[in-house]
Amino acid sequence: MIDFDFERLRSMGLTPALASRATACASEPPLAELACRLMRLTVLHRETLRLHDGESEISARVMPRLARALFDAEDSLAVGDWVLCVLDAHGAAWVHERVPPLTHLVRRDADGRRHPVVNNIDTALLVMGLDDDFNPRRLERFLALVQGSGVQPVIVLSKADTLADARALFCRMQELRERLPSGVEMVAVDARDPEAAACLAGHTLPGRTLALLGTSGAGKSTLTNTLLGEVRQDTGAVRESDGRGQHTTTARSLFRLPGGACVIDTPGLRALRPDADEARVAATFADVAALAAQCRFRNCTHREEPGCAVREGVENDRLRNYHKLLREARRDTMSALERQRQVAQWKARGRAGAARARAKREPT
Repeated sequence: MIDFDFERLRSMGLTPALASRATACASEPPLAELACRLMRLTVLHRETLRLHDGESEISARVMPRLARALFDAEDSLAVGDWVLCVLDAHGAAWVHERVPPLTHLVRRDADGRRHPVVNNIDTALLVMGLDDDFNPRRLERFLALVQGSGVQPVIVLSKADTLADARALFCRMQELRERLPSGVEMVAVDARDPEAAACLAGHTLPGRTLALLGTSGAGKSTLTNTLLGEVRQDTGAVRESDGRGQHTTTARSLFRLPGGACVIDTPGLRALRPDADEARVAATFADVAALAAQCRFRNCTHREEPGCAVREGVENDRLRNYHKLLREARRDTMSALERQRQVAQWKARGRAGAARARAKREPT
């Protein structure tokens, strides 16, 4: 059984679609016999989490049954989730069920294991500094994380004040426009300037949720404070040696904005491996797919084949990044046995190459 005030929860990002899913979850046993509260996960700690119902925030724990079910599905709770919470006889709050998310951003670690980043967001602000943080290859990875997920990506070039003049800014933005898919919105801001909030006003409408993604030191927490209109997140200076941040933000946190939207600030990600299949990689590199139709061979891999239109029309650095993301996507779809066979093939090729090198060195 569930009873909630939609208008109150709308300020936390509740939509009619999510409300319908929550009602369906609460009607299933054993929740149908319990007094459930619909709440949104705002902060996730190792053992506990923080939930908000639009009026107050409480601390809660996850029911072991739900934790096991998510683990078996290679999933877990993430900031932005909507959950059904029940108070026990002692007043302690327990999360009994997660409302199936509408959008789901996931990355993988070096071992291929999936880790949710954020759930139920409408817009992903991909924040990249115009200082030493500027890295188009890494930005392509963030786009691969978002493309095809139902989340709108917006590239936010922060620290526009660090460039010498407007021409330098134009050149940086033009470099990205020539390299990245067309149609992706891009803005350049000084994250400390209130004008930054005005530039993003179209994405902070009531009931919407946006998340800030990027590396440490890109200016995500500074922009979060600007959107909030007050200092809520700690910020720190970047290292002078390499321009990198020092991980001032250590946990994902959801905040309500004055206009009725929600924003999720996230810790910096230096190494990002998107949980993307080949179709999502192709969406990020639409220029490769378009030029592939002009290649001499229909099964061209865009590596060494003659008459490859992709190699002629796509920048080498971008094409290398495409091949790398494609390899990762294909590897993630392999079974454990297929990965073992692939590693064995690589080792065999390495041994054969070493043998050929030794044969060339030996006197005849």
